[in-house]
This record gives sequence, C-alpha cells and structure tokens, in this order.
Amino acid sequence: MKLLQPPHWARPRGYSNGVMARGQMVFVAGMIGWDGQCVFHTDDMAGQVRQALTNIVDVLTEAGARPEHIVRMTWYVTDKTEYVAAYPEIGKAFRELIGSFNAAMTAIEVTALIEDRAKVEIEVTAVIPD
Repeated sequence: MKLLQPPHWARPRGYSNGVMARGQMVFVAGMIGWDGQCVFHTDDMAGQVRQALTNIVDVLTEAGARPEHIVRMTWYVTDKTEYVAAYPEIGKAFRELIGSFNAAMTAIEVTALIEDRAKVEIEVTAVIPD
C-alpha cells in the first residue's frame, strides 16, 4: 500500500488523501454500533464507534484480512457535534482496534440511519496484498 500525499499539500490529520494498493479486494458493508447478534449495548457515540470497528475487524478476519489492509473508510454519523466531541475516545478505539495507519477516509453527517439507535455507520474497503 502506498499513501498518496501531494508534497505541496498540508498533511491531513488522522487519514490520507489517497491510497494505492494491489491485491485481493474486500468490501465490508456499513457496520453500526451493535454486536454480531444485532444488540446495541450503548447509545454513546464513542461506544458505538468502538463496536462498529470491532465488527469491521471481525468481518476482515473472516476474509483473511487484517486492519492494516484497510485502504478506504466512509463514516456516516448522525450528529457532527457529538462525533467531534468524542474524538479522543474514538481515536483511542481506532488505534486499539485498527492501528495508526492512514486510510483514505470520508465522514458525512446524515439525518438518520436505518436502525433508529445507530449513531454511526462505517463502510470499509480493504486490499490484501498480492
């Protein structure tokens, strides 16, 4: 995997502007903050992010992939203010579960998600190197 960072651009914080990779692609559907049995254990934004990231790791493992194979993440959040306020806890969960690498990321505030209690939904694309 190669991170794409034009030399004259400011360095983004916590993500990469682009990623180039070659290998077997893995697409993970939007994961929300419930467990594998579709049960929510918290209504806290950071807690739901931690669970969604755990779910992502579980699906990647099923494919024989690891978190460091993630090249792209799209985050849908229902409350930008709550999401930003939870940055420290979200960052901690991200580092513990995913790592410190920089996937290409997009975060979008939405009015609602399909599951009423869901505060975050995260889609992932990973590439297992050749």
